[in-house]
Amino acid sequence: MAVQFSLKNGDKVKVNDHVYCSPPWSVRDGTPYSVARIMEFLPPEGTTKDKGKAKEIYTRVRLAWYYRPSDVSDRPVADSRLLLAAIYSEVCDINQLRSRCYVIHRDKITDLAGWKKRPDRFYFNRLFDPYIKKEFEVIQATDVRNLPDHIRQVLLSRYEYVVAEKDVVPDLTDILRLCATCSQWCANPDTVGCDRCKKFFHMGCVQPPLLAKPSRGYGWTCAPCSRRHEEEVDNHEIHHLNPTTKPKSNAPAPRGRGRPRKDRSLAEKEENVDIKYFKMWPFRYFGQYTVAEDTLDSDDLIFPRAATRVGPKYQAAIPPLAETASPAKDSGNSPQPQNLSEGEERGGSHTIEVLSIVNSLTDEEVAELEEWKAALTRKSEELHSVDWLSEAIRRFSHAYLINRGWSTVDMSVPTRAEKWKKGEVRYTDREWTAEEVAAFEDGILVHGAELRAVHDEICTRAMPEVVRFYGHWKNSKLKQENIRARERAATIQGDEDEEPTFEVPMSDDEGSIVRAQSKANSSCGACRTRDSETWWRAPKGLATDILCDPCGTNWRKYADLNVRPIREDILPTGKKVVEKREGTPLNGPSAKRIKSSVTANGTPPPVVSAAPQLRCLACQKNGPVGKVIKCSQCHFRVHAGSCGVSVDKGAVESWLCELCNNEKTQEASLDTDCALCPRRKSKKTSTSRDADSFLRAAKPTEGQGWVHVLCAVFSPEVTFSDVSHLRLVEGISTIPRARWSTRCTLCGETGGAVLRCSDCVREYHVSCAWKNGHRFGFEIQPVRSHRRDAVVITFRGETGNMVPIVSCQEHETSKRELYDVCETDDTGETALQVYCRTYKQAPVSQAHALLRKARRLDSILNAHADAVDGNADPEPQCDLCATQYSPCFYRSKYYPDRVHCHKCYCSQQSKAINQS
Repeated sequence: MAVQFSLKNGDKVKVNDHVYCSPPWSVRDGTPYSVARIMEFLPPEGTTKDKGKAKEIYTRVRLAWYYRPSDVSDRPVADSRLLLAAIYSEVCDINQLRSRCYVIHRDKITDLAGWKKRPDRFYFNRLFDPYIKKEFEVIQATDVRNLPDHIRQVLLSRYEYVVAEKDVVPDLTDILRLCATCSQWCANPDTVGCDRCKKFFHMGCVQPPLLAKPSRGYGWTCAPCSRRHEEEVDNHEIHHLNPTTKPKSNAPAPRGRGRPRKDRSLAEKEENVDIKYFKMWPFRYFGQYTVAEDTLDSDDLIFPRAATRVGPKYQAAIPPLAETASPAKDSGNSPQPQNLSEGEERGGSHTIEVLSIVNSLTDEEVAELEEWKAALTRKSEELHSVDWLSEAIRRFSHAYLINRGWSTVDMSVPTRAEKWKKGEVRYTDREWTAEEVAAFEDGILVHGAELRAVHDEICTRAMPEVVRFYGHWKNSKLKQENIRARERAATIQGDEDEEPTFEVPMSDDEGSIVRAQSKANSSCGACRTRDSETWWRAPKGLATDILCDPCGTNWRKYADLNVRPIREDILPTGKKVVEKREGTPLNGPSAKRIKSSVTANGTPPPVVSAAPQLRCLACQKNGPVGKVIKCSQCHFRVHAGSCGVSVDKGAVESWLCELCNNEKTQEASLDTDCALCPRRKSKKTSTSRDADSFLRAAKPTEGQGWVHVLCAVFSPEVTFSDVSHLRLVEGISTIPRARWSTRCTLCGETGGAVLRCSDCVREYHVSCAWKNGHRFGFEIQPVRSHRRDAVVITFRGETGNMVPIVSCQEHETSKRELYDVCETDDTGETALQVYCRTYKQAPVSQAHALLRKARRLDSILNAHADAVDGNADPEPQCDLCATQYSPCFYRSKYYPDRVHCHKCYCSQQSKAINQS
C-alpha cells in the first residue's frame, strides 16, 4: 500500500507527487516556494527504515528539485509556469511541504494556454544540470527511433524521457540508420552520410576508410554517387534538384497552440498521467557523450556528461626538477642531495609566507604582544576588524622572526608586499565615499542581492570589495533593526494598553501570514490595494512590508510579482479627485485590470517587472535589460531607442558602444571630440570626462569625425544618412558662421556651434546645456490646415509639428509640455526616434553622398561674404585671365570696378603675403 502523508492544508500526497517546499520565512529570506517531486519518505535521521507491516513514523522526505529559469540565469522569462528539470535530489524536513502542485512535460499537454490558466500547474521541456552549469533538451523516450531494437526496448521500459543536447535531438528522432555496407546500426559519432543518396556508412566501412568527418559547411558523397556524378558531367545531363521540394522528415510534428479545452475529464487525465520511473528517476542522459550499449547496464550513471578535460589541451605538463648527483662527501656523514634547479624548490622558506607564529610564543610574550597591539591604533573598530588584526599579527610575526622588537611594528602604512605579486597591495579596502555608498544602495534596491549587477552600477570598485562591503552593510542594517526592535519592545512593555501593529499567528507558512490589518492602514507593496482578507509578509525591496492575498500567493507559488510603482502626479488646483479602490487580483481579466488601475488623469500606470533593470543615463529612469543596454567595456547605459541601436537578444550582454567599437575596428578617427563642441585645452578627452553621461553617445560623421547624438539631433542643419541607426552625420558645414563665432553664455568659449534658448535670448553649446541641467525635449505644436509644407505627425495622441526644445533651468515655470528624449509612444518608438525619422533623414534617394556634399559646398561658396553681390553682371568675367567660369568671383581691393576669378584672386593674395 502506498504511503500517504497529509499536509497542513489538508492535501494528501504520496511518492511521485509534486509539491511546494519551503523552509520558514525567516530562513529563506523572502524567496518564493521551490517546486519538487517526492521521491521517498524517510524516518528520522539515525534510524533505519522498517520493512515490517507496523506503522512507521516519517519525519523526512527526499525531493527531486525543479529550477525556475531565473534561478540559473539572469535573463528574464515572462512565463512564470515554466520550470527546468534536474537530476538532483536532497533530503528535507517533511514539515517544509506546503501544498500540492502538478508538473508534466510540455509534449503531454494538449492545450498549454488552458493548462497555465489553472492554479498550481507547471510544465517543463528542458533540464538544467547544476554541476556542469548547462541546459539540455528533454524529449519523450517514445520519440527516439534511431536506436537498435534491443537498446530502444530497454530505454522505453525504464524511462519516460530522454535528456540530450539540442544538436543531437534530430539524430535521435530520425529513422533507424543502418550502414549501407555492413547493415549494422550507425552510431552518430562514427557515421558519415552521403549528400546525394542519403545513405549512411561507418567511417571504417568506407574504402578507403575516413579518418575524420568533413569540416563544417562541407559535404561528402559515396563512391557510386561520385562516379555517377562524373558520368553526368561528361554527358552534360545534370539534373538539378527542385528547390521547392522538401525532404521528408521523420521528426515529430511541431506543436500547435491548440484550442481551449472544455473537457474536464481530459484535463484530469493529463494531471494523473502515468509516468515510468526507474530507480526513482523518469529520465536519463542519452546524448553526444553516451555509449548506447551502456544503457543496458542498470547501474550505469544517468547524469548529463560533458567532454573530458584530461589531456594536454586543458592540463599543463610540468617537467620534473633537474638534480645534480655530485654532493660533497664528509667523513662519517651521509651525502645530502641538493636541488640546483633554475628556480627555488616549492615549499621552502623562500616560497611560503608566514602569517602567524603566535602558537609558538610563550604566555608572557603573547601578553606583551596584546599590549603593543592595543597601542597601535586609537580606533576601536579596527581592533575588531579581521583584515586589520590579520595584518597586525603578520607584521608582529615578521618582526619576531628577524629578531626585532615589538616597537618596530607600524600599522600606519596601508599597503604590504606579497610574494608572487609584482607590486604592493592594500591589506584592507579604502574608505567608501558617500557617492559610492549611494550607488551601492541604489543597486541593492534595483537588483537585490545580485552583487555582480550592483558592481556594474558602482563601476569604481572591484568585485571582491563589493562583496566585502555588502557583508558589512548588511550587518549594520541588521544591527539597526535589532536596536529598533528592542526600542519597540520596551515601548510596548511600558504601555500595556497599546495594541501591537500586527497579530502574527502560527500558520502553514511558519508565520508569514499576517491576519490583522495594520493600524496605519498600509497598502500592498505590489498592487497598492488596501483591501484583503489575508495579508502576507512581503520580500525586501518593496514599498511596504506586506502583500495582499493574490500578490502574496503569486509571489510564493509562481515567483511572479508585477510591482506597480509609486507615482507622484501633480494635479491641477481646484479639482477634486475621487479616490478609487486600487489594485485587482493579478489573475483577473486583463481589460478589467487596466480599468480598475486607471489614475486620475486617465493614464494607466506602467507595470514594472521583477526582472533585472538598468538605469538610463539620458532620462535617469530604470528599464529592463534589452530596452536599456549597457556597453560591456565602458558600462555606458542608455535606452536603445534614444541612441539608434538595435541589438539581438543574444548579443545584449556583449554590446559595445560606438566609441568602444571604434577602438577595435578603427573605422573613424580615434580623436573622439565632438565637431560641434569647442576644443577643450585638457589632456583628458571628452570620452573620459563624459563616461557617466549621455554625452558618451556619439556618432561618426561623413568626414570620419565624431558628433554627440544630442548635438546632432538638436542642431537643425544636421541630418543623418541612416536615421534608423543615427549614423553618418551630414550637413555640419551648412551651419551659419555666426553660430560658430558666438560666445557660449555657460562656458564662455567660442569655436563650437551654439544654440539659442527656446524661451530667452541666451545662446550656449548643446553639450554645455546638458551638463548644466537644462531642459531637453520635444514639443508638439499645432499646424494650420492650409500649410502644405508642414510635416504633421502623431505622438501619444497629439497631432502637429514636432519641434526640438532646449530651455534654461530658470524657465521651470514654462507652460511648454515637453516629451522626454526617451519617452515612448504606443509603438515603442522614443520621441527622439520619431523626430529623427520624420525630420532628420538626408535625401539619399535624390543623390549619393559625394554629390550631396558637393551641393552643400556650392551653396557655401555662393554665399561667401566676399563674393560679388546680386547687382553685378549675370556673367562676370575675370580682368586678368578673361574666364567666365569660376566657383566664385571677387572684387579687386584697389580697383572696385574690376573682378577676378577664384584662381587669380588666390594667386594675388599669395604674392602679397610673400612680399610682406
